[in-house]
Amino acid sequence: MEKLIISAAVVGAELTKEDTPYLPLTPSDIAEEACRCYEAGAAIIHLHARDREGQPTQDAAVYKEIISLIKERCNPIIQISTGGAIGMTTEERLEPLKLKPDMASLTVGTINFGDDVFYNPPKMIEQFAAAMKKATIKPEFEIFDAAMVTNVRRLAKQGLITAPFHFDFVLGVPGGIPATIKNLLFLQESLPEGSTWSVAGIGRHQLPMVCSAILLGGHPRVGLEDNIYYRRGQLAEGNAPLVKRVVRLAAELNREVANVNEARRILGLL
Repeated sequence: MEKLIISAAVVGAELTKEDTPYLPLTPSDIAEEACRCYEAGAAIIHLHARDREGQPTQDAAVYKEIISLIKERCNPIIQISTGGAIGMTTEERLEPLKLKPDMASLTVGTINFGDDVFYNPPKMIEQFAAAMKKATIKPEFEIFDAAMVTNVRRLAKQGLITAPFHFDFVLGVPGGIPATIKNLLFLQESLPEGSTWSVAGIGRHQLPMVCSAILLGGHPRVGLEDNIYYRRGQLAEGNAPLVKRVVRLAAELNREVANVNEARRILGLL
């Protein structure tokens, strides 16, 4: 198996300090959390941004500040979110791509998302893919349901994306595909040949999906965006403890963790 690439999603767009006091919101706090995760073993930092009131924003200036602060201290693969938050316009969601990060998330379908709808119609998906291709940004295809893998194949036929592809299975979102090993195996087997994949288990599903990824040759995503608990009833005291647990599990299961340069090679970023 390839070495294990750990991604850390450190803030997200939905959580507030009322959910967990360990949530970073300011650019300096987000950058500090990112570097703690890097030092713990994460090669990829998945970024959302918040404004001065702690609300989700896609303002490129805020992302630029966060990324600059991160790079002063550490050098992970930077992956920005183009998902933004429910209700944002296409233009808002695309704005941080002007910073030309290493990677960006690209959700390839519309899905019920809790009580809301995460809207990603075909023309919007094509617009996002074209913008990433033009800026030489590697997409991470966010897969909330099986049909979204077919949508990626369609983008490839249109010439909007270039292999090798990287996927992130987001499992356990209310409205999306459930977080089971059976579903994970099904999704893995449906991928185009030569693809890499990670999995983000939501809430209590994070730990079993981490273990499954280690054993199946995939890569885990952890962090407060997806799960605020270390174990039932115990809040994770930041993102780094969740990363450190993956490193320990990988060692026990004889899967070596990739450093940033190794992760770049595996993902085709070099």
